[in-house]
Amino acid sequence: MLFQPAIIALLMAAGVAVVMLAAAAPFAVRVIRHWDIRSGAERQLGLERQTYLFSTLLSFVFVAQLGALLLFVFNADRLSAMFVGAMCAVGTLNVNGYGFPSLITQMLVFFFAAMWLAINHVDTRAPDYPLVRIKYALLLVLLPLLIVSFWLELKYFLGLKANVITSCCGSLFSEKATTIASEASAMAAQPALFLFYGTMTLTIANALWHWRLPSRTGGYLLAASSAMGFIVAIIGVLSFISLYIYEHPHHHCPFCILKPEYSYQGYWLYVPLFTGTAAGLGAGALQAFARVRSLQAIVPAVSGRLAGLAAAGYMLFIALATWFVVASNLILIER
Repeated sequence: MLFQPAIIALLMAAGVAVVMLAAAAPFAVRVIRHWDIRSGAERQLGLERQTYLFSTLLSFVFVAQLGALLLFVFNADRLSAMFVGAMCAVGTLNVNGYGFPSLITQMLVFFFAAMWLAINHVDTRAPDYPLVRIKYALLLVLLPLLIVSFWLELKYFLGLKANVITSCCGSLFSEKATTIASEASAMAAQPALFLFYGTMTLTIANALWHWRLPSRTGGYLLAASSAMGFIVAIIGVLSFISLYIYEHPHHHCPFCILKPEYSYQGYWLYVPLFTGTAAGLGAGALQAFARVRSLQAIVPAVSGRLAGLAAAGYMLFIALATWFVVASNLILIER
């Protein structure tokens, strides 16, 4: 299994990320201890030159982590044909106990990487680089998460055995199962619709407000509503959107919609959802630095653009979800 090209690419991306952050850790400690932009000392000049190199390399590493999540899900779905009992990515992720923990950790890395990239972007636009210490301290915080993510991926892929009989998505997302996902799946269609459209409308309104009038309060509200909107969006997919796509009242799987027989509609939903959520969280992460003198004009401009991206992502997501519901032949709610 380890010699599958996608698995090799994923392990290399995760391994390189760990190696890069581990290599940058001693430099991060030096920056935290000795950085002084007002100094003209040789040590400071050396730190400034090295920060350009490390920041560029780490930006590439984190961008790669953004793409790794998509590849991880795609690979899990593609490998489902190799396991008895697997119908989609759920079966592949259930082959051993590391599949779903690995996916969840990958999602955390995705969102934290997006926030770090936003912070790094505003820092490089300021003439005095006021966030250098902060963004390198964040690297030290992110390093354990990346190590855990790599370890879980390695254990998961090493544990993929073709002779294992796995379970299909019906056992995990059925209304009779005793999991959080099954509780979300069991939500009645009408309250799920109200919750979905109400929360998404609020999230889009917050994003548009911050896009037009950037403020610290608006940024924090956008981050909070983006996190809540993401959770509610996943509940919506589980409780009713997937049913309309499958045109089946009991098929709640959020992974089967990624398959070619459903025209890859899941990717059309998830890409704008994850993009909008990452942008909203990034806009919120920047507000902690809005009062830094050299960033007072930069943070509102960048967070405003991120809010616009978040609004566009959520509006595309909700438009597609609505189209899938309207175009379906399934009737869940009698008029």
